[in-house]
Amino acid sequence: MLNNIIQKTTLISLLLIAALKLNAQSDHWETVVNDNSNWSYSIPSAATPNTWISPSFDASAWSVGPGGFGFGDSDDNTPIPASTISVYQRITFNVVDISLITKAIFNMDYDDGFVAYLNGVEIARNGLTGIGQPNYNQLASISHEAVLYSGGYPDQFVYTQAQVQNAIINGTNVLCVETHNQTSTSSDFTSRAFLSFGISDNSANYGPTPAWFVPPVELSSSNLPIVILNTNGITIPDEPKIDGFMGIIYNGPGVLNHISDSTNEFYGQIAIERRGSSSNTFPMKSYGLETRGPDTNINYNASIFDWPADNDWILYAPYTDKAMIRNVLTYKIGNEMGRWAPRTQMCEVILNGEYIGVYVFMERIKVNPGRVNIDPLNYSDTLNNELTGGYIIKIDKTTAGGVIAWNSPYTSAAPGSSTIGYQLHDPAAIAMHPSQLQYIENIVTNWENALAGPNFTDPVLGYKPFIDEASFIDFMLVNEVSKNVDGYRISTYLHKNRVSEGGELVAGPLWDFNLAFGNANYCQGSDTTGWEINFNSVCGGGWQNPFWWSRLLEDSTYSHALKCRWLELRQTSLNTDYILSYIDSMATVLAEPATRNYNRWPILGTYVWPNNFIGNTYQEEIDYMKEWIMGRLIWMDNNMFGICDDLGIKEITNPHHVIAFPNPTEGKLTLKTNQQLKNVAINIISTQGKNIQTVEFKDFDETTFDVSTFSEGMYFVTILQNNEFYQTIKITVK
Repeated sequence: MLNNIIQKTTLISLLLIAALKLNAQSDHWETVVNDNSNWSYSIPSAATPNTWISPSFDASAWSVGPGGFGFGDSDDNTPIPASTISVYQRITFNVVDISLITKAIFNMDYDDGFVAYLNGVEIARNGLTGIGQPNYNQLASISHEAVLYSGGYPDQFVYTQAQVQNAIINGTNVLCVETHNQTSTSSDFTSRAFLSFGISDNSANYGPTPAWFVPPVELSSSNLPIVILNTNGITIPDEPKIDGFMGIIYNGPGVLNHISDSTNEFYGQIAIERRGSSSNTFPMKSYGLETRGPDTNINYNASIFDWPADNDWILYAPYTDKAMIRNVLTYKIGNEMGRWAPRTQMCEVILNGEYIGVYVFMERIKVNPGRVNIDPLNYSDTLNNELTGGYIIKIDKTTAGGVIAWNSPYTSAAPGSSTIGYQLHDPAAIAMHPSQLQYIENIVTNWENALAGPNFTDPVLGYKPFIDEASFIDFMLVNEVSKNVDGYRISTYLHKNRVSEGGELVAGPLWDFNLAFGNANYCQGSDTTGWEINFNSVCGGGWQNPFWWSRLLEDSTYSHALKCRWLELRQTSLNTDYILSYIDSMATVLAEPATRNYNRWPILGTYVWPNNFIGNTYQEEIDYMKEWIMGRLIWMDNNMFGICDDLGIKEITNPHHVIAFPNPTEGKLTLKTNQQLKNVAINIISTQGKNIQTVEFKDFDETTFDVSTFSEGMYFVTILQNNEFYQTIKITVK
């Protein structure tokens, strides 16, 4: 067995090395197909034979004209009718000597979606869902603006030497492109395609590259870890995951990493897929991956960068966040506040021999002792304490495959009436027992009922027994500091442990802040003023903020605690100098990698949705982010809710909550805290407000009540310390 493992890991190392050495060095680049070359083209009004992409297809009946194709504006050489949904175009080109081609790049400037084929095989696609050839009248699934006319850089698809040798031949080849509009009434349309070759010698068999063309980046060393991915040239799909290999070169903090170094941080088998919703439409893709092996069908827990061992990881592409650190900064703040947030590591990535830029290697949200540390929920956990946890639920878009498990009986905060839809994150709904689905829905609905009810501030009848208020305060402060336009309404997680471990709904973990810190140019996301909690008053439509947040602020105890926590954090993790110093330190580390990244993705100085600020340099992007944060912190200092007079704060900020278990119970009820409390009085109260039992303790850390004689139903356990309210727990007697 050991010999088999050694042989397999040796093979992995060889494959990774092969992925790096797959391409000879390019002496220069030439363009074999230009957008303004003469193309055969067709504007279909009915289905076209699928063979139109084949080299043998007879296109003599098609029209001929120079690209690009469009509605006759400044970037169109061949005008087409304004109602056009799709254009098919073909061009043949001659390859003189395939052995001299080191790489190929297909560039596409388009509005709104396209598929490209080389010798009958698909090589690139964006904005057209499904597999195979789209119907001639299929509308693009996204709105994608052409960029060359405004000085931007078109989408780029890079192919290795091995891929080139598999796709083209010496002699005649054919490139085919179909471009589709998003609507039949659209005001614009663009289709401009380019194919360029890297050449290993100084021969000149083709044509010059366009003025905007940038050769691909060659990475030899980095001060960041180098992540090497190899899928044997197979394009990574949106789903399902495909097999591959990953190696990570990391020689430690402050030590240079060379591409020739061994993969000393990790090397092994993986399964990988694209991930993201709107981000999946960007040319720089994010990936989700699982570490696997030696059996490729079994996930393999690995400790990467000395993080807790797991098998689920994310390579996040900060394409629209040109400072590249908005998520990294947010999760750092979250962790320093005492909440788990994904650990992150900036890195540079090579995929199948191609440099694809600076990424954030990070943990995925899931139940795990090293991540969201709650008890795992098994399918058989359907009774008593085991049924009560643990759950991770979320409010999010469904465009990335999410499924709504149930809808709240309440709508979003006024104004607006969008539905609050809950998804099950871990475990997924498909893996849960029906009684578990019903339990978590009931818990959340009971909390919402209490929060929406007339007695919502009551420590017994209101919302307080259901939630960890301190977590909601921290979650709110991070979303407000960053003015996250996605905050509250999407990418919002809640989790719940078993009753024996606390059992309250906890806000978080934090997730998805790439549009925060002034990065969004819509819904006042760029303003340093105003509360993100009031999003519904600014932007209408779907996906609006749940009513919880504004309702919680109507409770003066909650708003006062919010103010106290704000003042505390302004001295620590939200201190202005501390944040700015951290951003500067990250910018220093990223200075050289950022140069490579923006050579690979030349988007500095151009608009990428939904950028509010467009810096011409990486440092300008960093400076803007710092200036925005300074303005935001000052505004929040001057406008924070509540008054910090220590009124009613104890039950929210004290981390040593009392827990009650088992709950539900049939006979015995145990109350326990992890730190001894002085001068405690415990009252058990019926839902009608009748005091059933009172016990006083000079010193309290644990006690057990006999409730076997109680009638079935719900009761409230209230805890006083020094005659002041400390905590309320809801219990159920069966």
